[in-house]
Amino acid sequence: MRKLVIAISMLALAASAVFADPILDRQALMKERGKIVGGLSKVVKGEEPFDAAAVLTQLQALQANAEKFDVEALFPKGTDSGDTTASPKIWEDMAGFKAAEDKYLADVKAAVAAAPADVDALKTQIGTIGSDCGTCHQGYRVKKG
Repeated sequence: MRKLVIAISMLALAASAVFADPILDRQALMKERGKIVGGLSKVVKGEEPFDAAAVLTQLQALQANAEKFDVEALFPKGTDSGDTTASPKIWEDMAGFKAAEDKYLADVKAAVAAAPADVDALKTQIGTIGSDCGTCHQGYRVKKG
């Protein structure tokens, strides 16, 4: 009986992975990403004090988020419509979209590796990361409203 329960549980887990909604998954990752960058931006703007350890923790969280961003799994064909702001250009220029995400990940990793010692160093890093975000949003995102 116990083996049956385990087998059913494993099947249910596998089925839930198969039926995961890529649109919801990518939106959740982007919301998380925005929240982390928003917290770092508060430090850059002087709204929160600079704490090197806390900043590094946030940058590491940003890297973990970026590493979970699997373009092929999150943007399969057929997920260009519905409740999404993903531009059709993503599927027309998948190589360019992947390159933009790869640059973002590389810049986030560089920020983690060069853990900022002060707010000025963080400003430079957030400027680079923010530029990556802006480039992608301008080219691969449809504005709502």
